Amino acid sequence: MSAIRRKFGEDYQVVNTNQDMTFSAQVKKKRQRFVEKNGRCNVQHGNLGGETSRYISDLFTTLVDLKWRWNMLIFILTYTVAWLVMASMWWVIAYIRGDLTHGGHDDSYTPCVANVYNFPSAFLFFIETEATIGYGYRYITEKCPEGIILFLFQSLLGSIVDAFLIGCMFIKMSQPKKRAETLMFSQDAVISQRDGKLCLMFRVGNLRNSHMVSAQIRCKLIKSRQTPEGEFLPLDQCELDVGFGTGADQLFLVSPLTICHEINTKSPFFDLSQRSLMNEQFEIVVILEGIVETTGMTCQARTSYTEDEVLWGHRFLPVMSLEEGFFRVDYSQFHNTFGVPTPPYSVKEQEEKSSLTSPNSLSVAPTPSSPPLGNGARGGRRERLLSADYADHAEDQAMRLPSKLQRMSSTKEETFWRGLKTGAALPGGKASSMGDLPLSIQRLRSSSIPVTRQAQLEEQVQLLSLDGNAEEVELEKHRLPAAISTISAPTPVQISMIGGRPEDNLPPKLRRMNVDR
Repeated sequence: MSAIRRKFGEDYQVVNTNQDMTFSAQVKKKRQRFVEKNGRCNVQHGNLGGETSRYISDLFTTLVDLKWRWNMLIFILTYTVAWLVMASMWWVIAYIRGDLTHGGHDDSYTPCVANVYNFPSAFLFFIETEATIGYGYRYITEKCPEGIILFLFQSLLGSIVDAFLIGCMFIKMSQPKKRAETLMFSQDAVISQRDGKLCLMFRVGNLRNSHMVSAQIRCKLIKSRQTPEGEFLPLDQCELDVGFGTGADQLFLVSPLTICHEINTKSPFFDLSQRSLMNEQFEIVVILEGIVETTGMTCQARTSYTEDEVLWGHRFLPVMSLEEGFFRVDYSQFHNTFGVPTPPYSVKEQEEKSSLTSPNSLSVAPTPSSPPLGNGARGGRRERLLSADYADHAEDQAMRLPSKLQRMSSTKEETFWRGLKTGAALPGGKASSMGDLPLSIQRLRSSSIPVTRQAQLEEQVQLLSLDGNAEEVELEKHRLPAAISTISAPTPVQISMIGGRPEDNLPPKLRRMNVDR
C-alpha cells in the first residue's frame, strides 16, 4: 500500500485489489453467458434438418472452421487414401498385363512399369512419382499407354489435393485468432463519475509492440425484454455509445486505454442505480476490431461483462509511469480497481432531484392582494383590467363587499365600460376623439404623426384615463410628444385678416376680376 501511495500520490489511498471485498452484494448463482470471457460465443445450432448440405457446398470454409484435431485427421486421411488408391491402380495395371508373373523381368520382356513385382513396389513407385523423388530404379516404359494415361491423371489429382489441403492448413495457421490472445480486456467494468457525468468504463490493452491499424471498438447490451405489444424478445441486442459521434471509438492502441460510455437519457442504463444493479440481468459484449500490422488481416477480439462484473463506485488503477526516456506500462495493475465516492442514484433520479430543487423550476405569479410597487403597479392594473380572469376575480371580490360599496363599485364599472364604448375622455374634459378637434388640428395631427404611432399613443392616453389617477395622468401628459399635447389641449388658431372680408386678402388682379363678375 505504501508503494502504491508513493507511486501514484495521496489521491489513491483507498485501493482494493481484491474483487470479493470491493462490493458487498448477495451471492448469485452463476448463470449462462452469451459470450465467454475469452470471446467464444456460447451458441450451438441444432435441428438443421436438410440445411446441413449447405456446409458441403462451402467445403473449404467448413474445413477452415473445424478444430485443429479434425483438420489434422482429414489431412492425414486424405493423403493416405489417395496414395493407397493410386498405388492400387498401378498394381491392377501390372496384374492385368502379367508383369507380376514375370518375377525377374528378363531382357526380352518389357513391362508397363519396370521393377514392379507386387503391391509394395507399386506403392513405392507411386510415392516416388507423386513426390518427384525420382530414384531411377522404377519407371514407365513406352509400351504402356494405359500407364501414361494413369500418370497424367495422378499428376492432376495430386495437384488438386495438395492445393486444397495445403491451402486449408495455411489459411488456418495464418488466421489472426491467436493475435486476439495478446489483446487484453479488464476482468471487471466499473461505474463512476468522470467530468461530472456518470460513466460505465472498462479497460483494453495490447501486449505486442506491433500496432493494431484502424482499431475500432463497439459495445452491445444483451438483455431480454418485452415490448408494449406483449412480444418477448430474448437476448435483445442494444448498441452502447462509446464515442461514435465524437470519434472516441477509433483507438490508437499503443498503451492501455479506458473506454467510457456516458450514461445519459439515450443510454439503456439511464435508470440504473446501485440498488437496481443487484437485481438486473444483462450482459455487455465488447468487440475490438483492427488490422494486424504484420499480416494485414483483420483481427477481432471479444469479451463480455455480466451484471456481477460491473462494480459501482470504482475506478481503474493507473498503470502508466514515466521512466528515463520512455513510458512504462505495469500490467500487474491492469485489472485492479479502487473505490471512489459515487452517488448511488441513477441518472434519472439525479435529474429529477435537481429539477425539484432548482430555484427556476416554478415561476410565482403576483397575487391581486399584493400588487407590485412603483411603475409596475400601473402596468399590473392595466393587465388586470384587460384580462378576463381578473374581471371574474374582481366580480367575486365585489360580491363580498357591503351593499353600499357594491353600488359604488357598480357605478364606477358602468362609467368605465360606457367610456370604452363611446370613446374614453381625457382628464380635464378634453375629448380624445379626433372628430371633436378643429379642422386645422386634425390636419396637423394626421400629417405629423404616423398612423401606427398615433394608435399606440391614443391607446396609451386611454389606458392612463382608465387608471383614474389624475396625478399620474398629468405626469404622463407632460411626457408625451408635443404633437399629442397639442391634440389633448387644443388652442384656437388665429388667422390674420387684412380686411373685414375674405376678398380683401386677395391680390389686386383677382379682386378686379371678382368685381367685374
